[in-house]
Amino acid sequence: MVDPSKSSRSRQAENLLEVLRRSGVLNVERPRQVYCNRDINLGDVGLIGFDMDYTLARYDQNAIEQLSVDKTLERLVDERGYPKDILNLDIPADFAIRGLVLDTHRGNIFKLDSHRHVGKVFHGFKEVTGDDLYEYRVNSMRMTTPRYALIDTLFALPEAALYAALVDYFETTEPNRQHDWQRLYRDIRYCIDLAHRDDSIKNEIIANTEHYLDRHVDLALTLHKFRSAGKKLFVLTNSYASFTDHILSYLLNDVLPEYPHWKNYFDIVVTGAKKPEFFTERQPFKIVDADENVLGEEFSEFDGDTIYQGGNLVDFERISGYRGNRVLFVGDHIYGDIVRSKKSSAWRTVMIVQEMERELTQAGELREENSRLELLELEIQRVNEEIAFDQGLAYQVDALLNGGESGDSEKLDEFDAEQLVTARDEIEQNRKRLRRRRRDLIDEILSLEKKFEAQFNPYWGLLFKQGNKNSIFGDQVEAYACLYTSRVENFVHYSPLHYFRAPRQPMPHERF
Repeated sequence: MVDPSKSSRSRQAENLLEVLRRSGVLNVERPRQVYCNRDINLGDVGLIGFDMDYTLARYDQNAIEQLSVDKTLERLVDERGYPKDILNLDIPADFAIRGLVLDTHRGNIFKLDSHRHVGKVFHGFKEVTGDDLYEYRVNSMRMTTPRYALIDTLFALPEAALYAALVDYFETTEPNRQHDWQRLYRDIRYCIDLAHRDDSIKNEIIANTEHYLDRHVDLALTLHKFRSAGKKLFVLTNSYASFTDHILSYLLNDVLPEYPHWKNYFDIVVTGAKKPEFFTERQPFKIVDADENVLGEEFSEFDGDTIYQGGNLVDFERISGYRGNRVLFVGDHIYGDIVRSKKSSAWRTVMIVQEMERELTQAGELREENSRLELLELEIQRVNEEIAFDQGLAYQVDALLNGGESGDSEKLDEFDAEQLVTARDEIEQNRKRLRRRRRDLIDEILSLEKKFEAQFNPYWGLLFKQGNKNSIFGDQVEAYACLYTSRVENFVHYSPLHYFRAPRQPMPHERF
């Protein structure tokens, strides 16, 4: 007998779910979703940590990149004697993406797939083709020497853009000279570092914070949601106390009445952490004030009203009482935040990839083109199977014409030579037709891929892909980030106890 109360509760639940679906609570748009590589139950997490720059603090990338380029060019002229007309260079804001590699010997920039095979290569802003690609295409790149520099953070994008622009500049203004591209890279690297060390970039951001930083109530709501569920929160940033205090004050002070000051959101604040060394070395936790004056060292207890500087993983876990998969760390630096914390600590990880929002929005507008690419790939697979089948038939016919192996003489008697020759010719004609069809399909795919990828980045295409494989950046995110998403605030759409479950990832032989 059916319990009427249960039936009524079931209908109420269905009605509630329908209301939630219509209101969009269960239908978060793709650019604002959190994506899962490995299962993680937020209910098991007790301590959640955040990097600051490009994680809690979401910078306007074009504005920050232009600032970094301008300050670096000034120092190249003043400190390294470069010609003044480089100050007027037009540097495309959309040139560089994460996951690029600089070849400082040859002045080239290239993009790798997950197998470390080179896809596109640029010398300056000119794409490298033909014989100049040979060295790259025949070797799987091993980036363990100073020759190669990996662009793996948003802060490093100006480095790649400047390198390409100055390679272009010197190839144009001094075409017959033997250029020292390694020195060019060292000079750019030195001047970018100098612009950070002398505080010119930091001071400009402090003076015009609203120009460089997005402020949104959802960040405060997300942190509040975690705290309301009993989670402890911490900040772990390489920025020092004064800059951290300014940025987080701008983002969080007085946004919610329960939290008049940004420190009220966090149980632990660690600045000047020097990641990735934080995870591998044993620097002490210094107690500092907002002006970075050192007041002492911490050995036994973290205080939410105190700002710490430096520190190390071992003492952090000892003092906080949390370790391993009880800790979730959110950051934007694939190596300093994600890879190193994963390898050293077994912390669970969230990678912030703010570029995802634009790519996912654009991909949504290109569904038809993407579907066409998928159909073409299936068609190539079918044609390849037909070619392989015909190759097998041709082998059998040739074997019969040549007398066959022992035991084939009776089979040969069933056919005369003329029939076998006709059959072989028909097979060969069909194979030629199929090969032409395959070439046409490949040409169509390459043309469509080029048009498709140009809708994302006109130089490099998709951030996470290189051709039909993951890019090296996409491979690292998949390998080391438990979750990834475009911004911290996206967690506001999920329960703080949400169970994220990764989709099943079948190997090629498991797909039917």
